[in-house]
Amino acid sequence: MILNELIKSKRIILASASPRRKELMEGLDLNFTIDTRNNFQEVVPDGLDVNLVPEYLAKGKSYGFHRELEDDEIIITADTMVMCDGKILGKPSDKENAMQMLKMLQSNTHTVITGVCIRSREKEDSFSVTTKVFFNELSDEELDYYIENYRPYDKAGAYGVQEWIGHIGISRIEGSYFNVMGLPVQRLYTELQKFMESR
Repeated sequence: MILNELIKSKRIILASASPRRKELMEGLDLNFTIDTRNNFQEVVPDGLDVNLVPEYLAKGKSYGFHRELEDDEIIITADTMVMCDGKILGKPSDKENAMQMLKMLQSNTHTVITGVCIRSREKEDSFSVTTKVFFNELSDEELDYYIENYRPYDKAGAYGVQEWIGHIGISRIEGSYFNVMGLPVQRLYTELQKFMESR
């Protein structure tokens, strides 16, 4: 049975304000609502393996949801991290910070990890997906054009793979392209299917 049939008795909540995640979820042809109200403080414990941070934060967002889940609800939360040369690149604070991040990424390879948590009242499943991204060298003028025209201040690593900079700057990707956008929908589909079948 396909997931759309398995899950039609459930109400899916995507607890994310990201327009990219909304778009990717829509691509799965599942009915869902968005509710971003949350009490979770994004603080990571000292000593936590950096590769586990996105999954830890996705779980935190799930359990920090502003209310108890109803019996027929499933909540999906996610967190995406960009890591380059051992450093976590968050969302840039200003133009200068965005330029610093993009200069670090160009002519280099970086890793994008997205952690995802699926939860109902009865159970929880979480996982993370890793993708390697290879960037070409870009001129300062090209980086400046991208920042001025696309204002990537809401994006980890200061870029959106689906935008102009991805079209001209990314030479190769190893792994899920959609993961770099912010939600590994192929894996999410599989995990949701398992989640529903294991009731």
